Amino acid sequence: MKNMKPEKGNLLIAEPSIIGDISFNRAVILLADHNALGSVGFILNKPLEYNLKDLVEGTESDFTIYNGGPVEQDNLYFIHKSPELIPNSVEISNGIFWGGDFSVVLDLINSDKISQDDIRFFLGYSGWAEEQLDNELESNAWLVSENEYDNQIISKSCTTFWREKMLELGGDYSIWSNAPENPSYN
Repeated sequence: MKNMKPEKGNLLIAEPSIIGDISFNRAVILLADHNALGSVGFILNKPLEYNLKDLVEGTESDFTIYNGGPVEQDNLYFIHKSPELIPNSVEISNGIFWGGDFSVVLDLINSDKISQDDIRFFLGYSGWAEEQLDNELESNAWLVSENEYDNQIISKSCTTFWREKMLELGGDYSIWSNAPENPSYN
């Protein structure tokens, strides 16, 4: 896992050494795009206290909003697994799609034709400039993992996701799975 090169659709798992970084401490990120110009991803395991109806007029949906990352946190983004229903979607990989026609999304939600297991919303995104992610990988800030969940990652439990990944890695990572988020609280 440590030697994997990042690709679109992979997961970035924050190393336990990222302590004190509000955005990325214990983050699991889906890479939505990765190329020579940079990378874009969405943090999967940091729900916010907002629902869709808190941010978008024209819906009473209580779909949870997640912190996608520190970039453009005043913009709403979404990933989904319903390209046949949402035009203009871009495939990330393995049946996961990014974006599409938002007015169609609202109609689908309001008519109960799409559920929270089919779509996930984010405020902001995680972004890296050219070679920035590679440099962070070299400094051991992230682990790269294949997304073995495919499009089921959209409904994956969020609050325990990082801990689960630490346990899967085993060894010293298992110890971190039970450590407090801020070790100084110990």
